[in-house]
Amino acid sequence: MPEKLPNKKAEKTAYLSIAGNAALALVKGITGYFGNSYALIADAIESSADVFSSIMVLFGIKYANRPPDENHPYGHGRAEPLITFLVVGFLVASATIIAYESIENIRTPHLAPEPYTLIVLAGVIILKEVFYRIVNNQSKKSHSSSLKADAWHHRSDAITSLMAFIGISIALIFGPGYETADDWAALLASGIILFNAYLILRPALGEIMDEQLYDDLVEKIRTLSATVEGVRNTEKCFVRKTGMTYHVDLHAIVDAQITVAEGHHISHLLKDKLMHELPELADVLVHIEPDDYNLEV
Repeated sequence: MPEKLPNKKAEKTAYLSIAGNAALALVKGITGYFGNSYALIADAIESSADVFSSIMVLFGIKYANRPPDENHPYGHGRAEPLITFLVVGFLVASATIIAYESIENIRTPHLAPEPYTLIVLAGVIILKEVFYRIVNNQSKKSHSSSLKADAWHHRSDAITSLMAFIGISIALIFGPGYETADDWAALLASGIILFNAYLILRPALGEIMDEQLYDDLVEKIRTLSATVEGVRNTEKCFVRKTGMTYHVDLHAIVDAQITVAEGHHISHLLKDKLMHELPELADVLVHIEPDDYNLEV
């Protein structure tokens, strides 16, 4: 049977985020301070916030993967979108701090950034995009909303660094009078971060509200159900996401003339088939419906 939950891989990915954000925050902060780049300092502030958000993601993954118990028969998966909300809060806070600092620096004359800050920024952009791809890939495999949010934290950091790179380049190329170009770049980056925060928040909110957002999964369930002997069709199919797994309520249509025991047997065959073929499913509740065509009028 396929592995149900790639828990360890998701946790290792979270540890990678923590270590990467801590190292880059230190490098960017030191370089920004000595290199007169306020955009790079703002970038370091965001990376510092990323460290704490990644720690929360790790906690959320560990807690969400706890098995069901008497008080939580559906498991602890809903901790995941709650952690995602906190991560989004960090993104909003980071964007707000960056915007505020950028406006203050635009109004305050200061020296142009040092050229070597571009080398550091180029490395940061590449590393952050690599981190984004690693974490985002794992979020897709594990169906983790908090890992997806953490992945976008990396990309937002890459975007902020890219804006800083452009701003510093403008300041260095055009010289006196353009010292605030990197501050304007940081201000623009804060707007991009806020927009991405909304994109992350929306699906997590849908998860909490049990929105039907999983049409592709529903289609797979219906297709697999049709291959089970005794299942003539499917009717209602509701999917709820809890952390990195899904709970399914499925109505299966069977011959109206069979016995209760036969219908019970078919429901178990159907559940076993779905659970085996779709390892992301935590549970399937099958309701048997009679085929009206065979009912006597």
